[in-house]
Amino acid sequence: MEKATFAGGCFWCMVTPFEELDGIYGIVSGYTGGHVEHPTYEQVKTGTTGHYEAVQITFDPDVFPYEKLLELYWCQIDPTDDGGQFHDRGPQYRTAIFYHNERQKTLAEQSKKQLEESGRFSKPIVTEILPATTFYPAEDYHQNYHKKNPKHYKEDRAASGRDEFIAKHWGKNE
Repeated sequence: MEKATFAGGCFWCMVTPFEELDGIYGIVSGYTGGHVEHPTYEQVKTGTTGHYEAVQITFDPDVFPYEKLLELYWCQIDPTDDGGQFHDRGPQYRTAIFYHNERQKTLAEQSKKQLEESGRFSKPIVTEILPATTFYPAEDYHQNYHKKNPKHYKEDRAASGRDEFIAKHWGKNE
């Protein structure tokens, strides 16, 4: 088993694309990359902790290779937005790939370069590739939020503009 950690804006919206796929054994919403130990949602949402909202995925690379996770990740975000994602604004909603080993770093850099060279976007790709640091699971009510609060999740996601962006730039939803 390996871990993959991705920041893609609101962590609620970053769970559903990865769940229920063969080879993926867990997805945890949480916080990473900041300077505050054991941050709370209330602290992170201020944008002053340095943390990103992120998901950490436990996967079997023999069943679901890291390269496939990267392909799926890119299609969930606007990699050109350095101010957040969709209607979620602030540094806590920036995008980043947090690598757990040198192989992940190399593959993430290669995938980013391929995206840059593809011409899909006219603006620069600003998603950072950073070493994984301590990952703090978010509070229980954030875990599997889309299942616990489906009505609010669907309303929030619809209002965010994420699905329209995905359809326009990637040609599909989730």
